[in-house]
Amino acid sequence: MARYTGPVCRLCRRVGEKLMLKGERCATAKCAMERKATRPGMRPPRPRKMSDYGVRLREKQKARYTYGVLERQFYRLFMMAEKAPGRTGENLKQLLERRLDNVVYRLGFAESRNHARQLVRHGHFMVNGRKVDIPSYLVKPGDLVAWREKGVRSEPYKVAMERTEAKVIPSWLSLDRTDLSGRVLTLPITEEIGAQFDEKMIVEYYSR
Repeated sequence: MARYTGPVCRLCRRVGEKLMLKGERCATAKCAMERKATRPGMRPPRPRKMSDYGVRLREKQKARYTYGVLERQFYRLFMMAEKAPGRTGENLKQLLERRLDNVVYRLGFAESRNHARQLVRHGHFMVNGRKVDIPSYLVKPGDLVAWREKGVRSEPYKVAMERTEAKVIPSWLSLDRTDLSGRVLTLPITEEIGAQFDEKMIVEYYSR
């Protein structure tokens, strides 16, 4: 399945919730959910009760849309979460949070996860001193995420300097605002993730 490249606001309207796919814009009156919260299409759909399968599918799609993960990637992460010790749902959320593009977003280096994924692909970041241009790279405690010299001279770096001044950083990450580098302190804390999907429904979806 190819990556979705259409208007991301349609994804929010499709699931009926704000997924914050455009960063700060989603918190303003310009957000599509504020202007037109109906599902996309020529005509508004008839109200109907969603089946149990539909509810579980919607939760899985919300997680996929939020983190910008393809179906095959998402299923691979789920299988990793299922094999790891502990609760599968919590393991899945931690794996999604540990993606490099998400860490770049959480540190305030990008305004959205889509923007963060683009910056990573363009080779602006290093992990432990080595260039990493794979958005799905999973960081681990102790890893240092920093801008490359090429990235420091770029316009996104200058914008990130201003953005991080007011950015609230999760406790499992630390940010050095002098050189815009971040370190992974621990595994993501599930209480701080603030995910807008029900991980239990996703487990039930794949267990059907």
